[in-house]
Amino acid sequence: MTRHSLNRMTPYMFIAPAALVMILALFYPIAYMVWGSFRDWDPSQSLSETEFVGLANYIKLLGDAAFHESFRVTLVFAFTVVSVEMVLGVGLALLLDRNIRGMSVLRTLFILPMMIAPVVVGLVWRYMFHATYGTFNRFLESIGLPRVDWLGQNPLLSVIIADTWQWTPFIFILSLAALQSLPRSALEAARIDGATAWQQIWFIKLPLMMPVLIVTMLLRLIDAFKVLEVILVLTGGGPGLSTEILALRIARTAREFRELGEAAAMSNYLLMLLMLLTLGMFAFTRWQDARAQRLRPAAEEEE
Repeated sequence: MTRHSLNRMTPYMFIAPAALVMILALFYPIAYMVWGSFRDWDPSQSLSETEFVGLANYIKLLGDAAFHESFRVTLVFAFTVVSVEMVLGVGLALLLDRNIRGMSVLRTLFILPMMIAPVVVGLVWRYMFHATYGTFNRFLESIGLPRVDWLGQNPLLSVIIADTWQWTPFIFILSLAALQSLPRSALEAARIDGATAWQQIWFIKLPLMMPVLIVTMLLRLIDAFKVLEVILVLTGGGPGLSTEILALRIARTAREFRELGEAAAMSNYLLMLLMLLTLGMFAFTRWQDARAQRLRPAAEEEE
């Protein structure tokens, strides 16, 4: 092999180990799952022993009321938590984007919930929502209000509160980073022109932060569709199917109902939904880059 050929092969040699790991750890399990979704698959059988049923599992799910309810709960949960977390996270970032003594400590405290394991979060909130000795019901009694069966009467709201508490810091961190990277010249020009604090937020800060906020929202939305541990510990998907999101439905179908083919088909439905969200994020990022390139020559001409 000549030196020139060796130099051309060197980059591929460095990439090969990572590509091999990706194939073994990512593409092979996905291909295995996709192929399993076309089979009548029981845990007692290896995949090669199963019967090929084509699209039967996918068609069956389209007429499954429990699958429809889990899909609906997933959509309600995901879009609600992301909307609330975006409002709270961006609001906290705007509030704490200032130089005040002790602000660094306060920012650190805000991100602590994100560092806690989801199982621990589920256990903590399960005790706080307890109907008899939970923190919330003790507080309600102290101000003369009746107890509330949070996990029985308001299970989805309880799960949304717990998830919002844990993941609002994620939005807060990225929003604060976006705020601190804004060009100070634009903010100073707005102050000189007499813009109020609210006008600076609405017309300067939020528009400039929007690319980061939309990507952050899509990332959090993708992650919200895959939440499992907190709901599993907090409510177990109940009462009934009121908090059974799609990830939990997939786990129950495989473990309790022993229908691995249907579980694989559900996983593929969820995968397709997440791929659409991911493609939307990439499309928006490319659109932002193209827009910035179109505007850059005009800005240079004005200068």
